[in-house]
Amino acid sequence: MTVNPTHTALWPAPHASGAVAATVHVPGSKSVTNRGLVLAALAAEPGWLRRPLRSRDTLLMAAALRAMGVGIEEGVGPDGSGEAWRVIPSGLRGPATVDVGNAGTVMRFLPPVAALADGPIRFDGDPRSYERPLHGVIDALRALGARIDDGADGNPGALPLTVHGGGALDGGQVEIDASSSSQFVSALLLSGPRFNQGVEVRHVGSALPSMPHIRMTVDMLRACGAQVDTPEAGGEPNVWRVTPGALLGRDLTVEPDLSNAQPFLAAALVTGGRVTVPDWPARTTQPGDALRRIFTEMGGSCELTEQGLTFTGTGSVHGIDVDLSEVGELTPGIAAVAALADSPSTLRGVAHLRLHETDRLAALTKEINELGGDVTETADGLHIRPRPLHGGVFHTYDDHRMATAGAIIGLAVPGVQIENVATTAKTLPDFPELWAGMLGN
Repeated sequence: MTVNPTHTALWPAPHASGAVAATVHVPGSKSVTNRGLVLAALAAEPGWLRRPLRSRDTLLMAAALRAMGVGIEEGVGPDGSGEAWRVIPSGLRGPATVDVGNAGTVMRFLPPVAALADGPIRFDGDPRSYERPLHGVIDALRALGARIDDGADGNPGALPLTVHGGGALDGGQVEIDASSSSQFVSALLLSGPRFNQGVEVRHVGSALPSMPHIRMTVDMLRACGAQVDTPEAGGEPNVWRVTPGALLGRDLTVEPDLSNAQPFLAAALVTGGRVTVPDWPARTTQPGDALRRIFTEMGGSCELTEQGLTFTGTGSVHGIDVDLSEVGELTPGIAAVAALADSPSTLRGVAHLRLHETDRLAALTKEINELGGDVTETADGLHIRPRPLHGGVFHTYDDHRMATAGAIIGLAVPGVQIENVATTAKTLPDFPELWAGMLGN
């Protein structure tokens, strides 16, 4: 875990002079946008993706699909209701090169798509992407009949790699260990309807993290006409089956990214203020919906109406003992709030965060402690004992959620400077402007 020397610009995190009172329009969900793009690209007919997120990760996904021959036209929806992408499926083809950046959804969801292409597709990305595990997808695709070249640099099971698409894939039954990333399961399910035999994915290993993301994948597949059998529907534990068949072109409206709403809700909690996020869905598979419960336990209250979610802080922030295994991406923001609480916190079930954009557990420990905190790593999480914090540089390690965690702390601690706040563009474009607008700056 190293600080990127190319991003040394420091952003003074705004300090809140009082309780915030704001309405924040959070951009669309990265997870929904990128799943929607993949499903639309594999469909039998064109579809629309309304209110898509335009961020680094989603633009990388769109560019990758275009490189493989998919038409993606940017404009407004058919009724003029706002920005939308028209996705026009076509014969997937290579040769092509895909830049995954450091996007887990791109590096894991697209190799199965590439196996369906006619020709070779090469995958490469940021230096950190070489360290992120891909073995679950690579090994599974080989077992299902794909030809993949990896390990040319002595690092098998990771980027860079080339998928030699044969125009189709047999599919069938496969066992994988997805304990390091639920995206291994989602990757195979998303392309499964296009495999000749469909796919049966059997997870073998320790507990699966981030289950809401798998439920999101299943719900979106079913909305496109796919038949999916799941453990929740009375099937075998840790087994998912997708029947082969055509996917329908959809007219999909992307929900706001609830995980990206986290720093704004945290601002209400930390300052004793009030923040409204419009269009918060009444039912969703997004992990960020858990913030309603978690932040309420930490001292706030929330009200969900047809207009959206309003979260109100009480002026007190309490510690929490919580299992975050299903919602690990929320850990950095929760850790930031916990560092400002009036009692200790234990965050459990997130050992897999050591394999995310950076080793998030080590990064949070180091950066909060360097501001005067008292954070210790456990086998599967963090223990946080609140202490008076002071200003200083908060490094991001090219991780968008580290940057927003530092901004949360900066609300209550003067003099915090965020290194490379621009990394938030990965999933939350214009974060500094949204943050300043919330504070009325």
